[in-house]
Amino acid sequence: MDRYYIETFLAKNRNLIKGTVLEIAESSYSKRFGTGITKYEVLHVTEDNPNATIIGDLTDFETLPKDQIDCFICTQTFNFIYDFQDAIKGAYHLLKPGGYLLATVSGISQISAYDMERWGDFWRFTTLSTQKAFGQVFTPEQIEVDFFGNCLAATSFLRGVTAEEVSKEKLEVKDKDYQIVITVVARK
Repeated sequence: MDRYYIETFLAKNRNLIKGTVLEIAESSYSKRFGTGITKYEVLHVTEDNPNATIIGDLTDFETLPKDQIDCFICTQTFNFIYDFQDAIKGAYHLLKPGGYLLATVSGISQISAYDMERWGDFWRFTTLSTQKAFGQVFTPEQIEVDFFGNCLAATSFLRGVTAEEVSKEKLEVKDKDYQIVITVVARK
């Protein structure tokens, strides 16, 4: 369910996915949604990822290149970083002036056992908390926060129902009380 919303968000913002584009762990969204990409970069925190072109930690600026990225696609990552505020600063650090961060965070969702066992599953967000957190790094004029979700989608998601099993019309209804995926477009 969340992947449907993430992909809808990226498709809507595909015009920003160009130049030097960075993703976490792999470059599948860049390749699928990008337009005019000149370089693909992949960030990973450990050296065991063969796709990684940058070994670094979003919370440790010394491990990150500065002002090098035109577009950073960072989906469902900040939930799994305890010091998410420093990670937002790390994302800002990576971006060239005028570069874009396309981020998503989880609102309503189950615990990710995979991530919990490896690095932790710490946070769930709302549009308000997301606006405030990103607004401490990017100015309010530089960010646009939105969401996807409604009661039917949220209960279906928590029960393990896939997006393909629910009509598109029902998925696209938005109810601010049931935020499944929160989206951020932030410009440096």
